Amino acid sequence: DCHQYTNRSCEECLKNVTCLWCASSRRCMEYPVRRILPPADLCELRSARWGVCWVNFEALIIAMSVVGGTILIMLGVCCCCCCCKKKSKKPDKDDERAAREREKRRVRQEERRAEMKSRHDEIRRKYGT
Repeated sequence: DCHQYTNRSCEECLKNVTCLWCASSRRCMEYPVRRILPPADLCELRSARWGVCWVNFEALIIAMSVVGGTILIMLGVCCCCCCCKKKSKKPDKDDERAAREREKRRVRQEERRAEMKSRHDEIRRKYGT
């Protein structure tokens, strides 16, 4: 029974995990398991202690929110980075088309050069230069 630790210390009260310590009234009471947070008429959040005496519910809620938000933001950033990385590895259709056109131009230019060289060689042979 948690009420027997009222007006004692927080540490004694919280040895039993079902107990809630209210620092402002120095009361030890059963944790209201039907509710996630203890109601304000039972004990204010900044005075309520559960599990450990050095963290109140108000600080616990803020810390959990910050940690949870940070984790969500990190997951979002990681997902965006992974999506962008996969997208950049895969060449898109425009890049492929441009590469094919460059290759075609290069091949045509080499053919023209070879043709011009053969013409020039033929002219040189014809006129003996």
